Amino acid sequence: MTSMLPTAGPGARIFDLVPQMLAALDGEPGTLALPHAESAIVVMIDGLGARNLQAHAGHARFLAGHMGRRDIGQTVFPSTTAAALMSLHSGAEPGAHGIVSYRALVPGLDIVSNQLTGWEDDGLDPATWPQRAPLFEEAALRGRRTFVVSDHRFARSGFTVATTRGAEFHGAATFEERLGRGAALASRHPGSLTYVYTPQLDAVGHKLGVASSRWVETLEAVDAAIARFADALPSRIGVLVTADHGMVDVAAHKHVLLREGDERLAGVRHLGGEPRMLHVYAQPHTAHSVLETWRAREGHRSWVLGRDEAIGAGLFGVVDPAVAPRIGDVLVAARARIAYYDDRLEDKRAQAMVGQHGSLTDEELTIPVIRLGAFAR
Repeated sequence: MTSMLPTAGPGARIFDLVPQMLAALDGEPGTLALPHAESAIVVMIDGLGARNLQAHAGHARFLAGHMGRRDIGQTVFPSTTAAALMSLHSGAEPGAHGIVSYRALVPGLDIVSNQLTGWEDDGLDPATWPQRAPLFEEAALRGRRTFVVSDHRFARSGFTVATTRGAEFHGAATFEERLGRGAALASRHPGSLTYVYTPQLDAVGHKLGVASSRWVETLEAVDAAIARFADALPSRIGVLVTADHGMVDVAAHKHVLLREGDERLAGVRHLGGEPRMLHVYAQPHTAHSVLETWRAREGHRSWVLGRDEAIGAGLFGVVDPAVAPRIGDVLVAARARIAYYDDRLEDKRAQAMVGQHGSLTDEELTIPVIRLGAFAR
């Protein structure tokens, strides 16, 4: 096996949060010991890792000031939006729910599909491609009102249906409007659970990096919106503010470009995953040689594992047999500040990204789990 894998950090795991919030609504303490709340809201700030927040604490005084030791948790592996949000909404790890990366193999079609945006184009059924149903659907069957407040453009996407069906969708243009709508819904519907989502920090991070002035300005705006929301929040409503992953900046000269003739592509049928966590899908009968090549070439700066090693190490949680073929024959998770790109592709826009995530580093895996309102007691 490659270099020793990092151990899981302390704190709550992202897939435990919604079950624990539902337990609190029912007056049950649960493992997080959340106090009882009349209604609950989970606020998802895409891309705001706990280490990113700590590094910029002076620009996010409200959030940083409310993030104590108990308010730090862990996302899933891979540390990417598709896998993490499915885990949040299903209460399961990727090995159980089946969304194992940003781009993953669809075994029956032998294609690599984008797990955020490729549902319609690739014919993925939101009701059957995930192996677990969202908790919103189960809650609705039990008579609990649930709501999603997000950008209008996500209302009917396959990913939204897959992760939040059973909830009533409300669109709002800005983060502040979404927070206000979420608070209003929670106030009007005792016993309800509301999910509020914002992607702007993640988008700026990808484009300019978490060290950029624009990212810091965006963080300040997010922090100010949360502070105003919390100030106006009725004390009977419990809130968790969290994220799906953290982010690291990767300079362009740290890109690892895979080109025609590269020995690392020998025997490779597809490349999936994302730049900091590749799923390498091998041609038949070549998985072992592909693993050995990648381990020899990249083991000094990445964790390189075969599929069975990764499953045995529990990286994806307990893996459903139907999910296993979606996982790469070889996994390459960047340990250094590098990013892998298939330079054979004509579309090289992805290579312009600065902020990256997906791997096993502390910066990417560690997330805030900040308690506000009734949950802060």
